[in-house]
Amino acid sequence: MTSGTNDYDVIVVGAGFAGLYALHELRSQGRRVRVFEAGDGIGGTWFWNRYPGARCDVESMYYSYSFDPALEQEWRWTERYATQPEILRYIEHVADRYDLRRDVQLETRVESARLDEATGRWHVHTSDGRDWTARFVIMATGCLSSSNVPDFEGLADFRGEQYHTGRWPKRSPDLAGKRVGVIGTGSSGIQSIPELAKQAAHLTVFQRTPNYSVPANNAPLAPEAQAAVKADYARLRAMGNGFGPVLEPNPYKVSESTPEQVRAVLDERWAVGGLGFLSAFTDLLVAPDSNRLVADYVRDRIRERVDDPELAEQLCPDTVYGCKRPCIDTDYYETYNRPNVSLVDVGRHPIERFTKTGIVVDGREHPLDVVVFATGFDAMTGSIFKVDIRGRGGELLREKWEAGPRTYLGLQTVGFPNLFFVTGPGSPSVLSNMINSIEQHVEWIADCLQAMDERGAAAIEPERGAEDAWVEHANALAAHTLYWSCSSWYLGDNIPGKPRVFMPYVGIPLYRQKLAEVVAKGYEGFAFEPLSGRG
Repeated sequence: MTSGTNDYDVIVVGAGFAGLYALHELRSQGRRVRVFEAGDGIGGTWFWNRYPGARCDVESMYYSYSFDPALEQEWRWTERYATQPEILRYIEHVADRYDLRRDVQLETRVESARLDEATGRWHVHTSDGRDWTARFVIMATGCLSSSNVPDFEGLADFRGEQYHTGRWPKRSPDLAGKRVGVIGTGSSGIQSIPELAKQAAHLTVFQRTPNYSVPANNAPLAPEAQAAVKADYARLRAMGNGFGPVLEPNPYKVSESTPEQVRAVLDERWAVGGLGFLSAFTDLLVAPDSNRLVADYVRDRIRERVDDPELAEQLCPDTVYGCKRPCIDTDYYETYNRPNVSLVDVGRHPIERFTKTGIVVDGREHPLDVVVFATGFDAMTGSIFKVDIRGRGGELLREKWEAGPRTYLGLQTVGFPNLFFVTGPGSPSVLSNMINSIEQHVEWIADCLQAMDERGAAAIEPERGAEDAWVEHANALAAHTLYWSCSSWYLGDNIPGKPRVFMPYVGIPLYRQKLAEVVAKGYEGFAFEPLSGRG
C-alpha cells in the first residue's frame, strides 16, 4: 500500500451501483479506494435519467443489492417497478448506511489513465487538474451512460428548448402549453411519451423504427407481498436468471407446443406484464418461425390498444421480437389515442433538418417549442472511450478496440494489466439483471485481488490466446441467435461509424459456469506478473 496523498490501491471510475459496490467490497479488504464521479451526486444511471416516467424494467424487489441480508430486509419498495426517484433514494440509503460518500469525489471526470510500465502503476488525470496513481483501475462507467445526440443538420439553429432523456434537468422543465417533439421510441421514449403527452399542448413523436412493448402492469407493493419475498429472498433471486420468479423461463420450444399451448403461455405472460416474453419459449431467439408467432401475438395486442387502424400499423414493428431490447410500458400505445398526440414516420422519410422553429420532414415543417432527444446511448463502449486509456507501449484502448471490443470474460483486455471492467463488453451485462451482474463482477474482482496478494503478484492481465478464444466463443454464441437480424444498439448500429459487433455475451448460466471454471483452474487464461523486479 502506498502512502502518498494522491496514491491509492484502487481508483474506481463511476459512482453508480457498480462503483459504490466496488468501493464497499474493496474497502472491506483494507484497500485504499478512491471513486471519481462526473455528476454532482451519486447514482450513475439513476442520477442522470430523471425524465418523466423513468422507471426500471426489472421488478424492484430484484433490482437491488443482495450482498447484505440486513439491507434486503430493511428497505421497503413502494411499487412493483420503482421510479427513478425511489431507486436514487435507495442508492443514497446504501451510500449512507455503509459510509461510502467519504471516498467518492463528485463533479470530477476522469480524463485519462496511463500505465507506467516501470512501476506498474496507473497514472490518472482528472478534470480538476490533479494527478493520481493507483495499482488498479476499475471502470464502473455503466453500459448505457454516454448520451447520443445525432448530428442533425441545422440543430444549432433551433431556438427552442432541447433536452436529452439521459441528461434530464434536476428541476424538470414546465412543458404546459408547449409544442413538444420527441425523437426516438426506445425505452426512454416509450416511458416518457405518455407523461409528456399529459403536459404538452401538442406532442409530436418522430419514430424511425417502431418498437415492441408489453404492459408493465405496475402496481403498489403490498406489505405482505414484500414480506413473502423477503422470507425466501435467496431462492427467489436465483429464479428466472435473476429477474425474479414471475419471469421464470418456460423450458419448452414453440416448435414443440400446440397453438393452444403457445397462446396460453403468451396470454399468461401478457396478463402478468413485464419482460416475461423474453423467456416465453427456449427457441424464441434462435428459430425465426417461432419468433414470428410471438411477434404476431404482440402486434395483435398493439392493434387492440390503438383506435386508428392505420396508426396502429405504423406502431407495429416488422422486426424480430427481442433483437432489440424489448420495452415495458404504462399506456404507451393508448397515448396515441389522445387528440394532442401525432406520429411522424422518419423511417420512411428521415428528418431533413432543424429550423429555428421546428423540424422539417418530407418537406413539411413541424413547429416545436421543445425537442426531447430520446435517442439513447453509445452503448457498452461509449463511456469507457470518454477516458483516454493507454496501456503497454502507450497503446490507446480505443485504437485496440477499433474493430470492436476485445476482452476476456468481459473483465480485462490484453495489454492493460490491472485494468478491470464491471459488466464490460463480452459479458451478459445488458442481457441480464444488471445488479446481479454487477455484484458478480465486483466480487470476482475482489477475490482476484485477494488471490494476487496470496500469490505475491504485482499485476494480472489476460493471455492473448485466451482473449482471442473468448471473443471467438462469444461471437459464435451470438451468431446462432436472431440478435443480428435487426439494427440495434447491441450491435452499435445507432452510432455512425461504430463497428457492427454484438457486444454482450449470450447465456447467463453458461457465463457463470465459465467464470467459476476459470477460478477453479487457477485463473486459467490470465497471466500473473510477480512482484520481484518491481521498483
